[in-house]
Amino acid sequence: MSLFVRKLQENGRLEQIQITLFIVGSRKMLVEDDYGSGDWSILAPNLRIFGFDADEDACNAANADLELRQVNWTEKHFPLAISSNVGNSTIYVTQSPDCSSLYPPNEAYVDRLYGFKDSLKVDLTIEVETTNLNTFCREEGIEEVDFIQVDVQGAELDVLRGASSILENSLLGVQVEVEFSPLYANQPLFADVDLYLRNYDFTLFDLATDHQWCRVTRASAPIYSSTRKGQLIWANACYLRDLIGEKSQIQKTTPKRILKLACIADILGFPDYALELLEYLTVHHGDDSQYNFARNIVETLSEIPELVEPGLNALPVINNIQHRL
Repeated sequence: MSLFVRKLQENGRLEQIQITLFIVGSRKMLVEDDYGSGDWSILAPNLRIFGFDADEDACNAANADLELRQVNWTEKHFPLAISSNVGNSTIYVTQSPDCSSLYPPNEAYVDRLYGFKDSLKVDLTIEVETTNLNTFCREEGIEEVDFIQVDVQGAELDVLRGASSILENSLLGVQVEVEFSPLYANQPLFADVDLYLRNYDFTLFDLATDHQWCRVTRASAPIYSSTRKGQLIWANACYLRDLIGEKSQIQKTTPKRILKLACIADILGFPDYALELLEYLTVHHGDDSQYNFARNIVETLSEIPELVEPGLNALPVINNIQHRL
């Protein structure tokens, strides 16, 4: 749950910004897959969500549900197979639909892992047309994308390669599923994704490994460790920009972009980074009242008993923004 965004929204400080999310692999199978109804909902009505999934039925179901619920944000799902290029490709449809991929399962390796063999067994293959996010944005007239979530079973780097213009010009955050071992044949692994994103000045903030299948044991082994849960196979990697660092090269590094980044960081569970960004805006751009967040910072921190008891004035951040109160 966000810490600072709630107070900013209550005080009308976010009316000037609109945040756009792209979700590639947007099939809604779990409650947390419904981004607009989760933590991101606090940004409504200034929230736009574009979902992409090769499963047309899943997209139609998502769009019908959104229309039925009359949500107060903008969201639409497109039945598109997203990759690095515009062309044709094969989708390997597996017994567990959420394991389907543009890459064939690495059967020889998967068979050695407990619990993966049946899920990644191929039922059929489908020939599809692919497109990329650069092309989609150009055709739809979308100039800025703020955050991308990618979960396409091994083809994540292909999606990111096809989003080079977005990465270079506007993107502030990426959450991407990464594999550390090849569940799919010839797929890029975490090191490849990490290097690619670092070349665009993204910094790794977290590797979420709390899903039950992130770690696996050997299928043939009747034993397992009481201290380790098995081999780490995959994780959700979260990357954010550093817009206030010396090496920041992103275009349009404006106060509005920094405010957007602060909101994204807070929603993703990094309130310390959000506070650093809001403090920076207040100190360096606080002459403009719309970027003076001193009072919002104090009000938010005042709700944390552990900080109030010793006194907020003892905090360096309060001393730094005191002249803006």
